[in-house]
Amino acid sequence: MSHQVTNNPQLRTLIRLTFGNTASRIYLGLVLAAAVFVAVDTLFVSHDDASFAGVWLFFLAAPTVFLFLLGGAMTGADTAGPAWFVYLSLVVSVLVQACALGWFSRLVRGPRRGRSAHPQGA
Repeated sequence: MSHQVTNNPQLRTLIRLTFGNTASRIYLGLVLAAAVFVAVDTLFVSHDDASFAGVWLFFLAAPTVFLFLLGGAMTGADTAGPAWFVYLSLVVSVLVQACALGWFSRLVRGPRRGRSAHPQGA
């Protein structure tokens, strides 16, 4: 069954758009750096008051994360819903935006022409 999933051209294209280009990789690297910063700040730094380190993750995941949270609020969840819903919203919105960046990057570069690995025919 896993063999069929890897041979699915739509899934390969989606994965390539999300992870296989420079723009998406830079964006995902920024999100990862912000997540590490938030984790270190939360676990190892004591604050007299609340820390706003987590706001950076929401800034990087905006605007799609707010659409997910708004959808959760419309379905009857509390202010932000349970913690698992907030984390899932962050992850899904970051992946959606990485895919959108990949799609936009491909759109700007233009279609790839059928280049062969051996242009001289050797």
